[in-house]
Amino acid sequence: MSKANGLAITEQAPETEGRTIRSWARYYDLVSNIISLGRGKAIHRAIVKAAKPAAGESVLDVGCGTGTLALMLEEKVGDAGRVEGIDASPEMIAEAHKKVDRRASHSRFKVALVEQISFEDDEFDLVVSSFMFHHLPKHLKRDGLAEIRRVLKPDGRLLLVDFARDSGSLIGHLLSVFGGHSHGNDSTELISMIEDAGFAEVRRLKSRRPEAAIVASGSKA
Repeated sequence: MSKANGLAITEQAPETEGRTIRSWARYYDLVSNIISLGRGKAIHRAIVKAAKPAAGESVLDVGCGTGTLALMLEEKVGDAGRVEGIDASPEMIAEAHKKVDRRASHSRFKVALVEQISFEDDEFDLVVSSFMFHHLPKHLKRDGLAEIRRVLKPDGRLLLVDFARDSGSLIGHLLSVFGGHSHGNDSTELISMIEDAGFAEVRRLKSRRPEAAIVASGSKA
């Protein structure tokens, strides 16, 4: 067992070529709110609205970070639903567990990789991933999309939100390469990757945030 940011970390970080947020996980929510100019809650509400979670559904949040979005999704699926969150950073998962304890939530969080999702085939009605894919090199994006398709039910849905390198927005471009990792997304290329992974009805949704590419898939092909 190790400690980071005053938290007991009981899970080891798995090896991955993707970028993980570890040393400053404790400050992630604050930094995100500053970068978004105080619009963090509004952005999360917009993601939930676009995802359209229904009561009783099973939902997986890939790259869940500190769990904020997952907990908002839990409010929509209710007690009959199920929300799981995975992230490669033990420190981020520790922060998510703190929120669960404070809110008496039934959402569950664990350390896991998008390229090796630790769930069985056809488990989820909905998979959501927000502002995580720019942390992955291209081959891991493809591997991750294949894993997401595997764990979705035959009529399952995917909502992927990330910074768009081709948006024309300066902040979107800067954030897509934040931390020195130039794995930002061209939305056309991302849509093509999702289609190649076996998803149907893939489209970019309209957004008030021009730097954000919100890409939805109606179902597995």
